Amino acid sequence: MGDKKQNTDVDFITALAELLRSNDLTEIEVMREFGKDDVLNVRVARQMQAATVVATAPIAAPVAAAAPAAATPAPAAPSDDPAQLVGAVNSPMVGTAYLSAEPGADAFVKVGDTVKEGQTLLIIEAMKTMNQIPAPKSGKVTRILVDDGAPVEFGDPLIILE
Repeated sequence: MGDKKQNTDVDFITALAELLRSNDLTEIEVMREFGKDDVLNVRVARQMQAATVVATAPIAAPVAAAAPAAATPAPAAPSDDPAQLVGAVNSPMVGTAYLSAEPGADAFVKVGDTVKEGQTLLIIEAMKTMNQIPAPKSGKVTRILVDDGAPVEFGDPLIILE
């Protein structure tokens, strides 16, 4: 029985490696959540010169079988070069950006708002922890570069403050 599971695992890893190679990806992360409904979360990413494109897809997976998942690419990050975004507030971590405290609530900030240093701009969920992202300085919000619920990587520009 152990040899069958080991062969299945090797086949799964081989399929993931082929997925990386054939789609010019640089990262793949697979996490399984055990519980009432076993869930297989797959995250793929491709490093590019100025940005990282990330796609995540939760996939229901039966306990005994594991199959490679085809993830649909997420919309590309803004084409602006992050190095040229003056006043950008960058992501301090990898996670999921949320523009409001809860679904249906007003956004922390909107374009045109004036914020004070330390005021919460948005939150990033990382490992089921909600992390408030404060304004590093007082200023006016001129652009919001992420969508609510969008995955973000370390260093991604989130908001422009002037």
